[in-house]
Amino acid sequence: MAGSGGNSLLAGIYSGLSNTYSYLAAQYPDKVTLENINKARTDSKTANIINQGFASYLQTNFQNIDKDKDGIISTEEMNNLTNTLTTQGLTKDELTQLYATGSSGLSASTIENILQHFDDMDSNHDGRITSAEISAYNVESSRIKKEDEFNARKASNMSVFYGNEDSSVDSYSILSYRYSNTTQK
Repeated sequence: MAGSGGNSLLAGIYSGLSNTYSYLAAQYPDKVTLENINKARTDSKTANIINQGFASYLQTNFQNIDKDKDGIISTEEMNNLTNTLTTQGLTKDELTQLYATGSSGLSASTIENILQHFDDMDSNHDGRITSAEISAYNVESSRIKKEDEFNARKASNMSVFYGNEDSSVDSYSILSYRYSNTTQK
């Protein structure tokens, strides 16, 4: 996970959702409706321009985003969504959905790693991960990795310094030379 900071992960998702919504709002001045999202995803003029993954997310989650149930995602509702995601984070299902549509903005290995370690990253166990939790997990993982590397380098055989007890009296060690010279004088 090194190199995939939590802030950049979630900021890319929020930005993608906001940019997709902004594009839809510009294309459909009569408001962003479920019908308009469907039209933008299938219209040959806009289908290649719009981010299909984020548009799919808006389409799939339309009922949850449209809080006042008027059939329109308003700018306020979109801002509420991104603010909620920013402060509360994303659920594993939301991340899986964004990954499945290819709109997470991350490499497959990075998002798979996040999904695999989701429960470890979710330090407050609220079912969501935030930028802070991802960053903290990355720092802790790096610390543990360095600690493991350091521990692997510790000397495991001290016979170089002290000689080998199983060997004959003529066993050589770094310390035996010094002591053998001082005992002979």
